[in-house]
Order: sequence, then C-alpha cells, then structure tokens
Amino acid sequence: MKRFGSLRGNKKHKDPNRSTERRQSEPHGLFASGLSSSPSTPTQVAKQHTFPLESYQHEPERLENRIYASSSPPDTGQRFCPSSFQSSARPPSASPTHYAPSRTAALAAAPGPAEAGMLEKFELEEEAEDSESGVYMRFMRSHKCYDIVPTSSKLVVFDTTLQVKKAFFALVANGVRAAPLWESKKQSFVGMLTITDFINILHRYYKSPMVQIYELEEHKIETWRELYLQETFKPLVNISPDASLFDAVYSLIKNKIHRLPVIDPISGNALYILTHKRILKFLQLFMSDMPKPAFMKQNLDVLGIGTYHNIAFIHPDTPIIKALNVFVERRVSALPVVDESGKVVDIYSKFDVINLAAEKTYNNLDITVTQALQHRSQYFEGVVKCSKLEVLETIVDRIVRAEVHRLVVVNESDSIVGIISLSDILQALILTPAGAKQKETETE
Repeated sequence: MKRFGSLRGNKKHKDPNRSTERRQSEPHGLFASGLSSSPSTPTQVAKQHTFPLESYQHEPERLENRIYASSSPPDTGQRFCPSSFQSSARPPSASPTHYAPSRTAALAAAPGPAEAGMLEKFELEEEAEDSESGVYMRFMRSHKCYDIVPTSSKLVVFDTTLQVKKAFFALVANGVRAAPLWESKKQSFVGMLTITDFINILHRYYKSPMVQIYELEEHKIETWRELYLQETFKPLVNISPDASLFDAVYSLIKNKIHRLPVIDPISGNALYILTHKRILKFLQLFMSDMPKPAFMKQNLDVLGIGTYHNIAFIHPDTPIIKALNVFVERRVSALPVVDESGKVVDIYSKFDVINLAAEKTYNNLDITVTQALQHRSQYFEGVVKCSKLEVLETIVDRIVRAEVHRLVVVNESDSIVGIISLSDILQALILTPAGAKQKETETE
C-alpha cells in the first residue's frame, strides 16, 4: 500500500511542539515566508502539506490514509481520533469564523455579536451531547479542519488586479472551481472568485451574439468587485485550521456558501478550501465505526430532507441565457433538464457553465442547453436520482460514491419530485441533532 506523509506526524512518536514548528516553518499556500507580497503571476499554484483522502485500513493511527477506500475499514477500536496537533501557545485567530478550543470561557469573556451566536450554538450542541442522534455532531467536534486538508493539492490564488477573462480561463486550465482573491494594497485575502461570479457577469452584461462582452474581456477583478459588489459586499468568510469540522459545517450552511477557505491565523497563508463534499466524504468513511442513529434508517419522506416545492427546472431547448437567469434569480446551483413528458433527462449545473469559458463561447448564449452540454469536459454518467422512500443511509452512500453535489428525487415515472443537496444532508446529520434550524438554499 502506498504510504502518505502525515501533516501532524505519527501518533506513536508525538511531540507536542513538533507540529506547530512544522506549520510555522514550512511553506503553506502561497509563499514560504508568509503573505508579504502579492502574487507575481496571474495564478499561483502551490503544493501543500495536506491530508489525503486515502485508505486507512492498515495504519489506524494515521488518519490521513483512510479516505479513498472503497470498502468499510475494519474496526480498530480507535473510533474517535482527536487531532494530534495542538498549539497551546498560539493566539486565537482573527478570523470571524475561528473559535478557540475553550469556547465557553473564551466566548463568555467577550460576548460580541459573533460570540453571542456561537454561545447559542454551543448550548444547542450540549443538548445533544449524550444523545444517540448526536453521534456525528460529536465526531465533527472532535476533529479539526486541519485533519481534512490533503497532503497534496492545488490552490490557485488570484491577485485582484488580474483581468476577469484571464482569471476564469485560469480556473478552467487548473481544473478548480474557485480561488481566493489577494489584494496587494491590503496585503490580505479579500474574497473568493467562483463560477457564480462568471454567471453574474454573463447575466448582467450579455446582450446578443453580435455584441462583445467588454466587461468580461477587459475588466480587472477589483473593478468588477467595485461595480457589482459595492452594495452587496460581504467580508470573506474563512476558518482557522484549529477550528472544528462542526464549526466548518455550521459556517458553510449559516452563510449559505459552498466554499470555505482555511487560512492560518499566524502566517496568513491559505491552506485549503473546504467544501460540503469533502466534509461528507470524510464523515462517511468513519460511519461504520460509529453507533448508527435511528434516523439513518428512516426515509426522506419521513425525515422531510430536501426541497419539494417550486422546483426550478429547464427544458432541453431552453437557451443558455435563460438558464443563467434562473441561476441568478432562484439562487440554485443546478437545474434538472426535463423533457416534454416530464421525465428528467439531464441536469445543468453551475459547474457546466465554466465550459463556456473553456470553449470561449460565452459570447453566444442563445444556444440551447442541449447544445451546450455536448461540450462537457468530463464524462457524464447521467443524472443521479433517488426516491423519497429510500432511507437516509442509502442516500448518503449514493451521493458520496457518485461524487455529486445533489440527487434528483423522482417518482415511479421518473418525473421530478424534489432535490436533495449536500447541505441538506449535512444539516440533517450534524446540525439538526444539535438543535440548529434548517437554513435557506445556499449559494456558491
């Protein structure tokens, strides 16, 4: 079996100071010496010390070897593996989403607006501390964001002075869906550039195939942010590697986002970008080692997980520009494609829109969805579906194995009934048992 190095060192030879020294001395993210200058190239791709989702079958003390295993790992007795790296000398992060390990005391000392929200969340968690339904919540609280960062990954960072067009081409060239934005004047990360931004630009400025989209061709990222985001600007939501995975899930769903940058509060380096899919994959690989809550054997109809009213969908002959309008107006991340008989035949997601940049066809958005989907850059196996009568355990296994972001809920005739997303599942597994209310539909 291929062996992978661990971020945190081998637990058999654990040195309490070792991991802290490594994290502060070795390069992470952009620069070995910290973020002291702006990137000198349009994109900055960095190899990172990460946490691979690879098999955990032979070395139970090495948590990072577990994640790509296709079968359930043996019961090693080490069911809850608290992260081994800790740094008692490290000050709390300045990030609004980082919470110190001793949360109750720390929050009580300075109960500001953000802290007040965390106090409420902490109290909700305590209610489920000893309940069977809270087993996944407790697991997520016992692991840190650092645990899920892979040992080898690609992180693309854009300077805000980069042209929008070049930025989106760089996303396509590097095979990533989002990138943190670095502003040289402030010497800090100020936001994220995502496919949603690309959709918003096309939605806002597209006129016809005969009119060039000047804003996409010439505008810099900073110009676009000033023009488009001046009224709706929100500070960058990020999290510290020391924060728990429970905090990461809470932040993703509360802020209705898909991507959560992990930024080291000491060096200011961006280490990784957490997603719903990565977190659920991590949790699912340990589920066989944990007691199974009763709700895992209940079906979607009983649990009420997912969206089943006013579902947004399109038809095969729907023009791309209309599909983009639906993305923006309905704030959804995917649109099932339904034929004349009402049968689900395909799905058009936000990620498919990036192919317009790859093919350089964003100047003609009057083509149909069917025509656009012919240019998918990866093999498409079809729409991943489920039934409302299937139990949650089956749903979790299917969405993880398929590596998709949502399942289309259909009836016996294959007609669309609803949509169940990764955030719906994480809400049901982790936040709902902790007493947190269901959040609204998230955006990227």
